Amino acid sequence: MRWTPHATVATIVEDQGRFLLVEEMAGGRLVLNQPAGHLEENERFVDAARRETLEETAWHVEPEHFLGLYVYKAPANGVTYHRACFTARPLRHEPTRTLDDGIQQALWLTRDEIAARADQLRSQLVLDCIDDYLAGVRYPLSLIHEP
Repeated sequence: MRWTPHATVATIVEDQGRFLLVEEMAGGRLVLNQPAGHLEENERFVDAARRETLEETAWHVEPEHFLGLYVYKAPANGVTYHRACFTARPLRHEPTRTLDDGIQQALWLTRDEIAARADQLRSQLVLDCIDDYLAGVRYPLSLIHEP
């Protein structure tokens, strides 16, 4: 079998101490995650972050910083994910927009509310990224060189 990593994006969107998350179905259970998804062919990372956030939450956002590259090997299926995580500011919401399949709802939670639901996290990366954000980790978007 050939090893194929999965390139994904995730977006940390914070507003007044609350973080934009999604409740989604994964592996037959309801989990919490940042707006996140796979990079599409010929898509830039920043554009993927905008697109995935809109598709999963109905929020238009503007990426501001690169938070980091996180590597995660899912214990359930052994797939390795390379997650490019961004920070973004919320611009506007489309409350009547249909969300992606599998997304139950978008919600705003504090870090403590998220930690209290740790058993529902899609992976530990959800809190790891929030904690890095809260610690002030920020890199310029120019760190990523794309055509």
